[in-house]
Order: sequence, then structure tokens, then C-alpha cells
Amino acid sequence: MAQCYKVAVIGGGTAGLVTAKELQREGHHVTVFEKANRVGGTWLYNPQVETDLLGLDPNRKIVHSSLYRSLRVNLPRQVMGFLDYPFAKKEGGDPRHFPGHEEVLRFLEDFAWDFGLMELIRFGHEVVRVERVDEACHEWVVESRTRETESKWESKEEVFEAVVICNGKSTEPRNAEFSGRDTWPGLQMHSHNYRTPEQFENKTVVLIGDGPSATDILREIAPIAKQVHQAVRGPNSQLKRLEKHDNAWQHSMIESVHKDGKVVFQDGSIVDADVIIHCTGYKYHFPFLNSNGIVTVDDNRVGPLYKHVFPPSLAPWLSFVGLNYKAVPAVVIELQAKWIAEVISGKLELPKQEAMAYSVEEFYREMEKEGWPKHHTHNLLYNEFEYIGWLATQLDIRHPNWWKNVTYQSVVDMMSYYGDRFRDAWNIDKWMQEMDSPTSAD
Repeated sequence: MAQCYKVAVIGGGTAGLVTAKELQREGHHVTVFEKANRVGGTWLYNPQVETDLLGLDPNRKIVHSSLYRSLRVNLPRQVMGFLDYPFAKKEGGDPRHFPGHEEVLRFLEDFAWDFGLMELIRFGHEVVRVERVDEACHEWVVESRTRETESKWESKEEVFEAVVICNGKSTEPRNAEFSGRDTWPGLQMHSHNYRTPEQFENKTVVLIGDGPSATDILREIAPIAKQVHQAVRGPNSQLKRLEKHDNAWQHSMIESVHKDGKVVFQDGSIVDADVIIHCTGYKYHFPFLNSNGIVTVDDNRVGPLYKHVFPPSLAPWLSFVGLNYKAVPAVVIELQAKWIAEVISGKLELPKQEAMAYSVEEFYREMEKEGWPKHHTHNLLYNEFEYIGWLATQLDIRHPNWWKNVTYQSVVDMMSYYGDRFRDAWNIDKWMQEMDSPTSAD
């Protein structure tokens, strides 16, 4: 017989909502802690930026969302929904296959209402401490605070039998490091604090990175900037003019910057720049979690975690959802949430603690053998389908065809093929039909 527990979910974004839904479906008593006043997490657009644009000051006022105003999703809506709740076009909404961020927020709000999740959420509750009651039991203290006035907070402690951490991974900036960074006189910012392009008019801008945010920001600021210089890593990086932009060049990574405003690249080129934008990703950040050193974050490796979810010695009473990247996130998040809910209820059994710990160490050894640095621990680029398949097998769920074909890598391929136009040029309906045809692999 399935057992029911009192479970705290930290975060009311995509991962938190899906996790709450799956826990509730299993009969658990769920409380979701969300520090904002709406659901959505990173999809809740905030025009405000942080006072420290690089995010180095630990005392800065945190802005959770990293959305820029013009952002459109870079995955088709067909793979952003869930098994029993597709991301369908709705009357009066954004009908595009790659809609703007407002449509994603609307989808998540509808999802929360339709599954009765709103009544589980405590809005305006910031979690400041998650800690085991003692080592002899699996109960956890969750301390949250709410703002009474501008300068007064009220704190509250509650005990839960399990905690699922779903607070996202796109809030704490991870900046590039290079000689002279801290004394360079120009404006430096992380893409976390980019919203609109106007401030870069007639400026010479250096963008660090070549991921989706760097690509979008470059395309948006190039028409009004004086020059844009993109610094990228990799053995094949070289100085070259970027196609479709008369005023944009690609370079190798920054070697150093100087007090006279010069930026020196590893390829030997030098530019006088006004702005450096770090499009360099984020740090996993769980300042509220006190696990007595059992769970740590080391160069963006959250661990030890069995299959990116359960700390072996604390399982199943502490778990994480949504740490993985370079994958289709909705699929991974939903299956992780289902797995956690069924493990806690006793429907599914985890391996013994020693076996889980061994699996984690084996994974780390394989990473080291392949030359992968620690910060790629939760990267699913090369084993996305294998991981999704493993979770689906645990849950006895049949693989839809598109899990094999509409992967993160397939989207990268389309971006490379179509360039800036990929969101509008890719006929995703035709693609999906071909993937579902009898000649496609099952």
C-alpha cells in the first residue's frame, strides 16, 4: 500500500509545479514555497536588474529571473509540454511554434490552475533554511520568511518528512575570469541583467560566450552598436567577421583587459571597448540548504547525487529536480518528478545506499576518463536519450518517438542550418510527422 508523507517543494517554477503535481497525484501532502507572488520562476519577467550587474556582491538585492524582454524560446512548444498537458496554442495567445516568454508563463499558470496546484503554494515565502531535525530521523526543518514591511520580516519553522529542491539554476551568475577584470574601467555585466538593447547604442561591446543568450543578445544589439566582438572558447576559434553583421567579429577568448579600456584576445587582436557582457552561464546555488557537508556544490557539480536526483545517504527524503541542462528540460523534469513521487510513496524502490554511492563514483570516474570537467556533471548533451530512457524504464513508460528525434542536439543542428531564422524557418510540424511515420524508429 502506498504511503503518504508531508513534502516541501522549494520553488514554484516549472520544476516545482510539475513536482507538486506528481507528489499530489501520489497522495502526498504538498506545500510549495515560492518567494515571488506568482508562479513561473525564471519565466516571470522582471524589468528590474540587480545593483551589481556582475552579481559578485553577496549582499545585492537578488532578481530571480534572467529573461530579456524580447526572448523567444529556443525549443519548439511541441516539446515544452507534458505527457498529459501539451503546450497547445490558445485563443488570444502567441501562436508561434517558438513563442515569446509571455506565452510560457501563461502555460505554466494554466497548468497550475488546471491541476489545482495554486492552493498548495505559499506565495511570498522565501526559504532561508532546510536542515535535518537530527541524524536519527528523516524529518526536515524548513524555515521560511515573509516580508511584513519594507524592513521587517517574519520567520516560521515547519517540519516535513521530505524536501524536493526545485529552485532553478539561472539566477546566480557565473562570470568569466581574465587578467585585469576587476580594474577594467568600462561597464561589465552578466547576461542575467540584460533586458533591452538601447543602452548599447554606438558602443563597442564585447560579448563572452556563444550559447543561446549570447546569440540572441548579439543579434539584438548589433544593429545599434558601433561594434560587437564575440569572444568564444575552443581550439577552432579565430578572428573573423560574423556573417550577416557588418560590424561584428568573432575572436578567441579574452586574454586580458587594461585600465585604458583595451581588451586583448588570445588570438592577438585588440579592441577599445566600452562594455563587456558575460554570457557565461550560472552557478548552482542553494544557500538555504544545510546538509552538514553531505551535499556540496563544487565547480557546479551538485553531489553526490544518484542519477542527478537523490543524495545516497539522504534518499529519498531529500531530492533535486531540474539540475540537468543541454536537454529537453520538460521531459527530464517530468520524469524526475514522477520518479521521486513514486519512490517516496514506496511504489518504486531505490538501490541500497552503498550501490547508489558506487554508481555516482563510477559516473565521476567515467567523466574523468573522458576528460570532462566537473562543471559538466549535469550536462546531458551526449546521453540525453539514454538518461530519459532510463527514467522511463523505471516508471514503465513507453518512449514517444520524438524523445529520440527532437533532442537538444537536433535543435542545435537546426540553429546551425537556419542561423538566426531557425525559429521561423524550421517546419516543426512536418518534422514531427516524419518522426512519427512508420519508417521512423520506434
